[in-house]
Amino acid sequence: MGGRYQEVVAGLQATPKTWLVTGCAGFIGSNLLEALLRLGQKVVGLDNFATGHRYNLDEVQKLVSARQWANFTFHEADIRSLDACRQAVQGVDYVLHQAALGSVPRSINDPVTTNDVNISGFLNMLVAARDAKVASFVYAASSSTYGDHPALPKVEDQIGKPLSPYAVTKYVNELYADVFARVYGFGSIGLRYFNVFGKRQDPEGAYAAVIPKWVAAMIRGEDVVVNGDGETSRDFCYVENAVQANILAALAQPDGVNQVYNVAFNARTTLNQLFDYLTHALANNGVVYDKRPKYADFRPGDVRHSQADISKARRLLGYEPMHSIVQGLEVAMPWYTQFLR
Repeated sequence: MGGRYQEVVAGLQATPKTWLVTGCAGFIGSNLLEALLRLGQKVVGLDNFATGHRYNLDEVQKLVSARQWANFTFHEADIRSLDACRQAVQGVDYVLHQAALGSVPRSINDPVTTNDVNISGFLNMLVAARDAKVASFVYAASSSTYGDHPALPKVEDQIGKPLSPYAVTKYVNELYADVFARVYGFGSIGLRYFNVFGKRQDPEGAYAAVIPKWVAAMIRGEDVVVNGDGETSRDFCYVENAVQANILAALAQPDGVNQVYNVAFNARTTLNQLFDYLTHALANNGVVYDKRPKYADFRPGDVRHSQADISKARRLLGYEPMHSIVQGLEVAMPWYTQFLR
């Protein structure tokens, strides 16, 4: 655990706060919920189960103590309701806004709903948090904001044109956050996630992320389908790294606020390499997969290569990612093999 993170965690355990996690039944949201409850914090959760699941909340309940779970209050509600956002944020110190409709392909198929949730819902949360005078507001931004900018690694102040409706919505979040700082003096921090993976990431459905989708197929002995030639690369980020970034951002020093940060490991993994890593990690957990992948067309809206420069988050937040992709897969694989069979 990095020095700054250790310091922040110790402070929170000494003087617990109240947190709102929107999208708390989703993948990253449920990992944040679990981490905060383990730290003895009070957590308010908001989710409408559009992409999150009750069983994620049930799993968190099993993993924490009864006393820790008693610190959780849940609102089943939609961020597209300003009233629901206002109710959820009452008495809250810190907001971790994760609720959104993810997925580039989903946004291409249904740009209207993606816009409604990711922009109108985001604005509702900003307004509610501003009016409630919360101490900090951290939101899930996205590496998709880099769009067609070719340079690697990605640096926060150099972006291109968006390649999907989803990317547009996440960029608009950053613009709104910036305007709220200038016009209302309301501070926030955006975290540009790069391909986060780990336990409780949904493997099912048309918009499943690549790691849980492939692992589920491998466990079931089904074909793994690679979009493109397999040389597309991503900066895969284990979910514990994203949890660390959120907690550090919520307690950032004043010079770290009103910024966006890359949240990643700062490494590039091709899809072909990923396939080999998954095969190896599964073998270590007693699952042998001996098929070769099948190759299909490239997906529209996807960028070819992605890698993050994380020096800004290191400098201003004290972010130190603890898990590489291989280390993250080692930690996550027992969960995958238990829950994806």
